[in-house]
Amino acid sequence: MTSYSFPLDAEMIKEILPHREPFLMIDEVTDCVPHESVTAIKNVSAAEPHFAGHFPDNPVMPGVLIVEAMAQAGGVLSHISNGDLEPKPLYMLARVEGARFRRPVVPGEQLVIRVVADKVKRGMWWYRCEASVSDQEVASATIICAPGGGEK
Repeated sequence: MTSYSFPLDAEMIKEILPHREPFLMIDEVTDCVPHESVTAIKNVSAAEPHFAGHFPDNPVMPGVLIVEAMAQAGGVLSHISNGDLEPKPLYMLARVEGARFRRPVVPGEQLVIRVVADKVKRGMWWYRCEASVSDQEVASATIICAPGGGEK
């Protein structure tokens, strides 16, 4: 069984997830309790390519990318929770429920993503997700991920 020491940096996250720049949406995993929860960080940089068009002169992180960051954090939780399972499944986003966006996320902010596993059924994971900036909730959703699409 692979043992992880936290925090995990982007290079260690790439050993778990198949995502690469510019679509790797988490920079660090600060904590993970297998089968229970994970906390991840996304440092929002003005250099990210989506800000060129979303929006010129008023850059705002697209909500769909906040949801993707939450799903990627959930993928880390699922991967670490699978212990010795080989090959490890690649988890794909299956559904997003109740997504709420409370305020824009802008360059220079640090997004803290907290994902809690609600249940696992037939290999599918239900996650309660929250993203915050400076302890203020900016987004929340329930995300369901299913194994599929090969292995990591």
